[in-house]
This record gives sequence, C-alpha cells and structure tokens, in this order.
Amino acid sequence: MTGRLEAIATKAAKRAPMVPADRANVSIAAGVAGDFRGRQKTRQVTVLFAEDWAAAVAGLDPATAWTVRRATLLVSGVHNPQRAGDVLAIGDVRLLVTGETQPCFRMDEQLPGLWDALRPNWRGGVTARVIAVGDVVVGDTARWLEG
Repeated sequence: MTGRLEAIATKAAKRAPMVPADRANVSIAAGVAGDFRGRQKTRQVTVLFAEDWAAAVAGLDPATAWTVRRATLLVSGVHNPQRAGDVLAIGDVRLLVTGETQPCFRMDEQLPGLWDALRPNWRGGVTARVIAVGDVVVGDTARWLEG
C-alpha cells in the first residue's frame, strides 16, 4: 500500500509558528531542515497521518488545520503502525519509528477537546529518527518498508 506526503511544516523554536513548505531536506544531523527538534535522537521528525487527524477533529472542528498538531510531516494513504521499529519511506528518505507523539494539554489551547481526541490509537502521530537522508517534496510517495 502506498500513500502520499501531503504537507511539510517546521517550527524554529518551541511554540513558534508553523511554517509550511513544499520541499525540505531531511538529514541525520538536523531532521527536517528548519525544525528545532531535528537534533533530538529519537524525535527528529514527527509524522501525522491524515486519516487519524480527520478522525480526531471530526467531532470538534473538521476544518482545523493539521499544523495545529505541530507535526513536521503529514502523510495520507498509509496506516499508523502504532508501534516503534517500522520504517517509513518517503521518496529516498527513511524514517525509523521510535514511538508515539504524545499529545499534550497545550492541544486544548488550540482547539478545546483536541488533547483527548488525539490520545486513542496514537492519533497524534509518531516520532521518528532519520536513517536515510534526502529531500522530500509534497506529493512524494510514502510507504512502509518490509522488515
């Protein structure tokens, strides 16, 4: 099953505005270029799954922008594995899932009820570590690699 990279966004600092991009370089040293969390070992990149986001905001405000979640990549058409260890390929880039992106209480500052809506079934997305570098472009194919 293949999916698609729908969007890219970065933030220069904690609580800074999300800056959308059509393309980005992804490296082991910096994660998604321009995102301040990219130097963290296990949370270099955060991936949000479009279908999970839609389910989370369905009963709140379906028009809420995905960037409210503050993830760096939005993908569609591939399932959320809900476990660490899987490898997501986006173009030439490879991302090793390291865990769940835990929703925090600040989600409710953006949209009341969002924190609880993101908590079931890893709806807040996954954290990942870069294991193969390259450029990603909105529209790139996304797929899970077989172990």
